[in-house]
Amino acid sequence: MRTRPSRQSPNLHPADQLRVRYRVRFAKTGLLRWISHRDLALLFERVARRVALPLSMTEGFHPTPRIAFPSALPLGIESLDEVAEIDLCEDIEADELLQRLRGDEQPGLTVHSVEKIPDGVKKARIAATQYTVSLPDDWDESKREQVNQNIEALKQKESVSVERKGKTVTAIVKEHLPTIELQDNQLFARMVLADGASLKMQDLLDLLDLSDWPERGATIVRTGVELKGPNPN
Repeated sequence: MRTRPSRQSPNLHPADQLRVRYRVRFAKTGLLRWISHRDLALLFERVARRVALPLSMTEGFHPTPRIAFPSALPLGIESLDEVAEIDLCEDIEADELLQRLRGDEQPGLTVHSVEKIPDGVKKARIAATQYTVSLPDDWDESKREQVNQNIEALKQKESVSVERKGKTVTAIVKEHLPTIELQDNQLFARMVLADGASLKMQDLLDLLDLSDWPERGATIVRTGVELKGPNPN
């Protein structure tokens, strides 16, 4: 009796083989800012296939590559510093993996670094994020004082809350919003994540009465991701 050949890609390996985890730092810019979190995972899978990475697979009837992202970005937001973790079935040097990923030259995807994660280290968890928001296209310099007043008023509050999908998200201002500054040509913010649901950058714009900035041409960019734990790079 003839059997059909497997359609599984030769670089996808069963779940019971060796697993080595790598942390990839990358930028997602240009048109890639419009792809969803799910599509980003599929993009990384396609890149991994094209450069013949020996991907580790999950178990079950529908195995998928072990590719994880600790934080999802809303559509339309660029990021200069994102994190992905990829499990492979072979122990490849981090520099070699970096060069292979860079060799794919996917538009809008720039791989900054690759680090091999030691055994026993937990998966990446976000501690804090940094953002910049450019001034809107119709920015009026006379509004700068009012924006600064809104920032100072927010900093004086002990806590703030927003409603999201029928739930209340609360942040302690000094703890979770330690830095909010209107610089020469952009708004800068550092946001520390809470144990539960945390504020998003659009929430902060709402709290500052700047909700319409994106509609007026302002661009939100995530510029930094800080991780928890002893291996935060």
